[in-house]
Amino acid sequence: MRLAARAVADAAARTDELLMKLPDPAQRTPQERAVAGDAKNAARALRSRFMTVHADAVYDRLTEGRTAERRLPELADTAAQEFPGLVPTAEQSRAERARPQAEKEGREIDQGIFFGALLRSPLSGLHLMDSMLRPTERALGLLSLFERTGELDLGSVRLERRGGAAHLTMCRDDCLNAEDDVQVEDMETAVDLALLDPGVRVGLLRGGPMSHPRYLHRRVFSAGINLKSLQAGQISLVDFLLRRELGYINKLVRGVLVDHDRSWLSRTIEKPWVAAVDTFAIGGGAQLLLVFDRVVAGADAYVSLPAAQEGIVPGAANFRLGRFAGGRTARQLILWGRRIWASEPDAGLFIDEVADPREVDALAEESLDRLDSQAVVTNRRMLNLAEEPLDDFRAYMAEFAVQQAVRLYSEDVLGKVGRFTATGT
Repeated sequence: MRLAARAVADAAARTDELLMKLPDPAQRTPQERAVAGDAKNAARALRSRFMTVHADAVYDRLTEGRTAERRLPELADTAAQEFPGLVPTAEQSRAERARPQAEKEGREIDQGIFFGALLRSPLSGLHLMDSMLRPTERALGLLSLFERTGELDLGSVRLERRGGAAHLTMCRDDCLNAEDDVQVEDMETAVDLALLDPGVRVGLLRGGPMSHPRYLHRRVFSAGINLKSLQAGQISLVDFLLRRELGYINKLVRGVLVDHDRSWLSRTIEKPWVAAVDTFAIGGGAQLLLVFDRVVAGADAYVSLPAAQEGIVPGAANFRLGRFAGGRTARQLILWGRRIWASEPDAGLFIDEVADPREVDALAEESLDRLDSQAVVTNRRMLNLAEEPLDDFRAYMAEFAVQQAVRLYSEDVLGKVGRFTATGT
């Protein structure tokens, strides 16, 4: 492995030297872009071959023989130190972060190759997924406060315990609850706290009232990915796109992994989840509905997955949507951008019950009461085991890591994203 790692480092150094001689990406001529692209692709091919052969050996070295549980950012930083040229250094990542998306070198693609190879391995991939099911340090630090007070304002998410239910309210009223790195951090913290607090038996996710003139004082579930942040280069592969799927969304499905008094029965602490949809669930908002145990909505709400319009992969929706909707409807939603209104018969693919918007509160409370049961916890576990086997999800995420990284820097995405920013999402 040592010689192969040296070859990767040398190729990366040659590529970096070439890029330093060229103008910044936005100022390059078509010929200069082609020269840079050829050099990057050659180095990426070498990284890919290296990781295909040595993924488990690399992971063992980075995790001390799988005894250390490292989350995605820490794993990437450690890899940059232990295997020069394999992934961008912390300094290179900071420099990329400071640039708009269209002016970056695309170093996150190297991270996609790295994490894709790790996830592709049953040995390393399962250990990495377990590490991502652990509660965050932030959540552990706030747990005693939440247990004592029953409420926390995390910034973009408010958390409140009412009876035995945790109410998670997305409150990014500046952007219609469009997600970015910050909201993913807050959501994972909130989900961890709801799962860890023994006083919580069931959870509810809902959007809060908005200040946007068009939706003033109306609740909105989610406008999906924050396209303004994406255009500005502030949506990251590691801290948003991968963390979102392997972090809080996976915890909604499988629970949080901690040592507890019934670990012999279930490795994780799981709880049932309800989603209440007001106004719309677009993109990432629609993706979320696919992992909830019950979804209620106002009759004026709609669901859409405009992935082809945005140019990116809609998280794990391609993996999950087929079992809900069938392949043909999944293609209509993802490839064609079909919008489904809560009043349509096909709304049942996402939504369990629809009511007058003024009755959503009561509908959500009824759902929480009905799901507050240990029998529900056990049966949802068995349903998730049958519907979403862990190895299938791991294999999907391995491919997602690479394909989504490439999509982030594709010309069609860079060209389209600016046209969506006028909506404020």
